[in-house]
Amino acid sequence: MKETIIDLKTRRSCRKYTDRQIDEETLNAILEAGTYAPSGMGKQSARIVVTQNRDLITELGRLNMSSVGREGNGFFQAPTLIEIFADRNVHTYVHDGVLAASNIINAAHALGVDSCYVFRAKEMYETEEGKAYMRKWGLGEEYEGICNLVLGYRDEGGVKEPAPRKADYIVRAD
Repeated sequence: MKETIIDLKTRRSCRKYTDRQIDEETLNAILEAGTYAPSGMGKQSARIVVTQNRDLITELGRLNMSSVGREGNGFFQAPTLIEIFADRNVHTYVHDGVLAASNIINAAHALGVDSCYVFRAKEMYETEEGKAYMRKWGLGEEYEGICNLVLGYRDEGGVKEPAPRKADYIVRAD
């Protein structure tokens, strides 16, 4: 239990990565952890799409930024990209996707892999270009982009020090 708490308290978002790729065994362990996330009524509405194709990651990073009218690559040149989708017909779909993502980034940290949770997946996959990718990956219109996760190994300056926790974070109700 103690190691789990330490991992949860020490995981940080990484925004600068080396070129070192995550090996298959480690990646599979991280992905499997995502499949064990809690889901509403056990429906497992989330779908996990993963790529280590650098050209595809660059293209999707561009789509991530352009979906909100910006230029550049929103994925920090990370060597691995995980896209989380979920079936919007399941009323807990957003939570299911976020919980899968949380398991993935925490499992990655426990295995020495850095990550960053990147927003704008919903916006990305509402575009015609995004919808084309979804069709290519076998995801029907019932799926919605929940989040993007980038994974890899931190480069110098890739991780900031944690901010102090706010004093009123926890409210005890009597």
